[in-house]
Amino acid sequence: MDGFIGRKAELASLNDLLAPVRTGGRSGRPGRAVLIRGRRRVGKSRLVEEFLDRSGLPHVYFTSVGGSREGDLAGFLDEIAGSSLPDATRATEFTAPQTWDAALTLLGSVLPTDTPSVVVLDEVPYLAREDASFEGALQKAFDRTLSKLPVLLVLIGSDIATMEALNTYGRPFYQRGTEMVVPPLNPAEVAAMLDLPAADAFDAYLVSGGLPLILEEWPNGSGLWDYLEYALHRQTSALLVSGERTLAAEFPTEAQARSVLSAIGHGERTFTLIARAAGDLHPGSLKRSLEVLTSRRMVTADIPLSTKPSRETRYRINDPHLRFWLSFIGPNMPVIERGRGDRVLEIIRTSWTSWRGRAVEPVIREALWHLSDDQLPARTDAVGGYWTRSNDPEIDIVGADRAPIAKQVTLVGSIKWLESKPFDARDLAQLITHRSQLPGAEDSTPLLAVARSGCTVGGIPCLTPDDLMAAWA
Repeated sequence: MDGFIGRKAELASLNDLLAPVRTGGRSGRPGRAVLIRGRRRVGKSRLVEEFLDRSGLPHVYFTSVGGSREGDLAGFLDEIAGSSLPDATRATEFTAPQTWDAALTLLGSVLPTDTPSVVVLDEVPYLAREDASFEGALQKAFDRTLSKLPVLLVLIGSDIATMEALNTYGRPFYQRGTEMVVPPLNPAEVAAMLDLPAADAFDAYLVSGGLPLILEEWPNGSGLWDYLEYALHRQTSALLVSGERTLAAEFPTEAQARSVLSAIGHGERTFTLIARAAGDLHPGSLKRSLEVLTSRRMVTADIPLSTKPSRETRYRINDPHLRFWLSFIGPNMPVIERGRGDRVLEIIRTSWTSWRGRAVEPVIREALWHLSDDQLPARTDAVGGYWTRSNDPEIDIVGADRAPIAKQVTLVGSIKWLESKPFDARDLAQLITHRSQLPGAEDSTPLLAVARSGCTVGGIPCLTPDDLMAAWA
């Protein structure tokens, strides 16, 4: 797996931001800033490193370690001194600054004035937590110095809530930077990276979550079971350690939120069942934990999509890899540590079909939402699902003109994600029955089948894994 896979859109956006830095801009202030956020281990730093390599520009790349303000200030000076900036050696003439105001002033004094450069501050949330004056110092330095220089300031952070807050009204750096979200690699990029057919690439995506760290250790061309057998016998495998590191970073002191996340990861979806699985939590406590989890984009709250309002909210883990880890890896780490990864592999084999059937649904809905307009009925601007408290009916795919309360239902569909069991006449009959039970749907509402193994019945559009890959083309 040599080379850099994917990220074409993100690299293009960074190059677009670099254009006025190179040309001087129209306002006489060529300096630009970009705030890059995304989940941990998603490849934000790797993306920026690739961008720096391709640009060939002088740059300084500083990563906060989050230990102390003094330590980070000293490290910042060292990075400047060792950087590729033309006047970097001048930084050795200074003692370590005591404030970020002084540090950023020093940076401005050594940046080139006649050639473009790039400054990267990685793990910015650490800096903001260490020093309440950091945001103000950053705003001052950008307004007075950096925006007047041909420099691209890149701010990176994994704490999504903090990175979003940096650019909100009332904060010092408001509207000074362009926001960029770096998502995990999508299924098509996973397929390209691992050289897998579409159906197998979806399996790899559900296990890896599109995290480059996991995919880099996945042998090229290997299917799911070969990789799992390999990873479950290596205690240093990224598959095993990534989930725990994510939880430790996101919830260092919030044990209750972590318990709620684990309950959802084990398969509980409703408020009542989550509360019970998390230790009979008080409704108020569970509500607060769910608010924390949804604000951090760890959990998504889904609402049935139809023309009638519904309070039947269901919760799910947003990251496919974390969902897999919470379901199979985390609870069985003691078994893996005893060298019995084979037992865990058998547990996964036994539950895989049912687990995958539910886990793939949000991925397929996202793919449908991204498909070109000519592949879905007109006015399909939202894709979701529908269910009742009793799950009668439970509909995999609902297309509509808006969400969560639609004016018009444009599509009703079914997902059948099984090996060697295509969507057949019986499945079609059940889908027609479910359509008649969906508020807003009519007998003329178009139907759709999404099937891993194709369809054996005519008269209905059928999408296969290969078709869905086109969504990310």
